[in-house]
Amino acid sequence: MNKLFGLLLAGSMVLTGCSSSASATEDSSNVLRVGMECAYAPFNWTQETAEVADGSTAVPIYQSDYYAYGYDVMVSQMIADELGMELEVHKVEWDSIGLGLTSGEYDAIVAGMGYTQERDASYDFTDPYYFRENVIVVRADSEYASFTKLSDFAGTGAVGTTQLGTCWVGIMDQVPGYTQGAYYSTTAECFMAVSNGAADFTIIDLPTSQSALLTNPDLKILELDENDTLSDPTGATNVCIAVAEGDSELQQKIQDAMDALDLDKDKMNELMGLAIELQPASN
Repeated sequence: MNKLFGLLLAGSMVLTGCSSSASATEDSSNVLRVGMECAYAPFNWTQETAEVADGSTAVPIYQSDYYAYGYDVMVSQMIADELGMELEVHKVEWDSIGLGLTSGEYDAIVAGMGYTQERDASYDFTDPYYFRENVIVVRADSEYASFTKLSDFAGTGAVGTTQLGTCWVGIMDQVPGYTQGAYYSTTAECFMAVSNGAADFTIIDLPTSQSALLTNPDLKILELDENDTLSDPTGATNVCIAVAEGDSELQQKIQDAMDALDLDKDKMNELMGLAIELQPASN
């Protein structure tokens, strides 16, 4: 981990003092342009200043006065450093993130995107840079808070929500007898819906849910029996970096950098833990 955080710190020091108006370098071929929501903590978020609690430096968001940080930014910075490139973060809405990649607005998507065969038809993917678990989040004072098995939901008619355009939409049917509520553009809206009673539960990944509970103590992550819990037949628990379909040269460059960084599961989990710890309260 010393090497891992050393690379991250070195990349952060390079960025110190940069302004958003100077995000792009003169040599655009030496810039790694990545797209992400900058609104999906702890994978990525937006903050007003470059300062990070542990002394690291957030990355300016392209054509913005704000900065991006989080797990995706950390990994992107390490990859850029390994390649000897500058990192440029583009903030983009999730529902149009693929369009921006296809049109060439940025080179890669590093946004907590899970690999699926459907997505593989449109993009080329690296190996996973994170392995995530999907969970059910409910209100801590609700009748569902004591559930320990997925089958406990049978017959309740619980109203469920999740984020549009994600693998979670296809997992919702695993909750027996649920009632489909409104789906939302961001995970924050999903958590809010559960918090204010508009929905009884949401399915989101574990790190994002842990992050949400830091500022939403009225929510609870269900710990379900491993023999009666959610599964992910799409394979989207494997979070990968996407490049444009057919861009095998960039795909291989990024993959080679990832291989050199040797991000195994233990390192991924430790870095994600740090991202959760560093997340600003406003996110």
